[in-house]
Amino acid sequence: MESADRPLAVTGSLGQLGRAVLDAAAARHMPAEGRDIDTIDITDRDAVSRWLNDLQPWAVVNCAAYTAVDDCEIHEDNARAVNATAVGHLADACNRCGAGLIHLSTDYVFDGRSRRPYKEDDPVAPASAYGRTKLLGERLAATAKQHLIVRTAWLYGRGGRHFVGAIRDQIEAGNRRLRVVSDQQGSPTFGGDLAEAILDLSRLEVSGVVHAVNSGVTSWHGFAVEIARLLRAEVEVVPVTTDEFPRPAPRPAYSVLDTARLVGLLGRPMPPWQDALARFLETPCAP
Repeated sequence: MESADRPLAVTGSLGQLGRAVLDAAAARHMPAEGRDIDTIDITDRDAVSRWLNDLQPWAVVNCAAYTAVDDCEIHEDNARAVNATAVGHLADACNRCGAGLIHLSTDYVFDGRSRRPYKEDDPVAPASAYGRTKLLGERLAATAKQHLIVRTAWLYGRGGRHFVGAIRDQIEAGNRRLRVVSDQQGSPTFGGDLAEAILDLSRLEVSGVVHAVNSGVTSWHGFAVEIARLLRAEVEVVPVTTDEFPRPAPRPAYSVLDTARLVGLLGRPMPPWQDALARFLETPCAP
């Protein structure tokens, strides 16, 4: 997919993953231009068309999303505009300028009731407004002649709000007893590692859907325990059930994604989630 004489375009460039993709591209001396809501409204078809027509990128990595899961239940129309309609605009503009579209999606397209890791071709059944709008976005992304849909889960990285930052904030505020959900399972995924995988995939002639998460499985409780251990914090992390933390949007109980296709394409898995977390917390700007 890559073209040496054309730049990479990145949407959602101020978010955790968008920043990571731009950083990874810079480290590879890959020309790239990032845009976020401060410089473009991707729900504006004409604005998207003008930007990509002027830039003439070889690919667009769409990291932009309405990710406030609970707010999506109340403002599903707004979520649909960003997570779906805008993706259609990007796909159309990519077709016009001959660019590929790499679209980021989520484990929330599944219902979370599986007893084994979800494969790319498993039936989708989103249980929330966020999941529904992201699934529609996947279908619109597939209208791009060259497209790759990358599903991920439990993402954290530099900038923005995420679980690692929330746990660290509680510890630094002096909270010595943390109550964390223990009956949801998934694979914590570091944006820096995901960005590297995305750029590696972009070099290949690959299309369709691929699952990309850090290796290994844990619960939110297990994740919090490891964060506290790495921070050398003397805190008690108490396991609680999902029912003890009712939220407007249902959370998948099981969000583990099968990454066999990713491993086959790249010849390697993404690093273990524990290793990724340690590297992230070692950086001066983390979380």
